[in-house]
Amino acid sequence: MKPRQQIALATLLATTLMAADAFAADNDAKNQGYLVDGTDGSIVTSGSGLCWHTSDWTPARAVQQCDPSFIPPPVMAQAAPMPPPAPPMSRQVSFSGDALFAFDKARLTPESTEMLDSLAAQIGQVRYDGILITGHSDRFGSPRYNQELSQRRAQAVKAYLVGKNIPANSMTAEGKGETQPATQPGDCPGAKSAKVIACLQPDRRVEIEVTGTTTGDDRRR
Repeated sequence: MKPRQQIALATLLATTLMAADAFAADNDAKNQGYLVDGTDGSIVTSGSGLCWHTSDWTPARAVQQCDPSFIPPPVMAQAAPMPPPAPPMSRQVSFSGDALFAFDKARLTPESTEMLDSLAAQIGQVRYDGILITGHSDRFGSPRYNQELSQRRAQAVKAYLVGKNIPANSMTAEGKGETQPATQPGDCPGAKSAKVIACLQPDRRVEIEVTGTTTGDDRRR
């Protein structure tokens, strides 16, 4: 054999041996702790599929094929927790009856429209569930008359808000008459007079309560 051919053959044998050694080392590292086949480095198993541990075996070197019970389960991605629902929002506005109506009347005054226009604009920016409009009166007059007057005043406010694109079916109008005065007993003693009527002004009012969830661009129309 020529010297050049001898050198080429030696180089080929050395390369093959290095590759085999690298393959064996890779398999030995991969299957460390188990009895492996000397030719290809695969784990030797019994006829029933059991593997043999060597003295190098530890639970940290367990493989799925032989010791699945030692393999930790994959970490499952956890869904982000849902944010808590927005707490119910309730806002109550009280209008003086004298600011909306003339004394003993249920027709809205021209001056009242500016206040109700501002309220309608605010309601239009809220996602609401319902609007309660409650009319109240002072003690002068019969209970029946005061009940009817407070009801008519609440209905007048509701009708105005309907004209401002607030849905009628989202509003409830009711009257409480003189049953829920804002003044305390004994605050305004005496018979009917201009002084006592002025003292009882807090009792003559219309309360508007808006109940909903939050403000935003998704406004209910």
